[in-house]
Amino acid sequence: MSPLFVTATGTDIGKTFVSAGLLRHVKGLRAFKPVVSGFNVDAPAGSDPAALLDAMGEPVTRDTLRSISPLQFKAALAPTMAARRENYHLALEELTQLCRKEMATGNPLLIEGAGGVMSPLAEGATNLDLIRALQLPCLLVCGTYLGAISHTLTALSAMQTQGIAIKAVALNESAGSSIDLEETAQELRQFMPTLPLAIIRRGARDFAPLARLCGF
Repeated sequence: MSPLFVTATGTDIGKTFVSAGLLRHVKGLRAFKPVVSGFNVDAPAGSDPAALLDAMGEPVTRDTLRSISPLQFKAALAPTMAARRENYHLALEELTQLCRKEMATGNPLLIEGAGGVMSPLAEGATNLDLIRALQLPCLLVCGTYLGAISHTLTALSAMQTQGIAIKAVALNESAGSSIDLEETAQELRQFMPTLPLAIIRRGARDFAPLARLCGF
């Protein structure tokens, strides 16, 4: 089973919520988020690494947090900007090596990016560059807020231009959105008729359909 890279159309779209749902559903599935920003190791509650650990049924400790997210930065900024504030140079090669080390275990694996697919992830490199370096298929998470369709189609275009395999698109219902979930799905399907689309309602607990689309 090939590892899967979980990315999104932007920040706070619900990558970790979707990843956690898959982790709870698929026995033995692991998660790895190589870099996290806006993170305080002394108060990890509510953070992405803590949520992923909880979904795997693991304790949240300094060691487990470092294991799942080895590169941790305090500022709530893009990883590159947060790293610079701590005099750290984030290199694509470093992230690639960290991910390949996890992939080498052979365990079913989710690798979660930071921010959207075109967000800066290392100096001069985006999430898309890491995906391409790892040659992994992707799950793209998108939302239902006003403008989400444009953001989704733009992200898909960027990924497809680079030859990235897209396993599925997860339409995650945005908090407080007045845009209808089913209507958004219907509109998206007109522009991506061959791509599997999973609809994720707020607070969803059944991730079996998405797991099947992702090949788990």
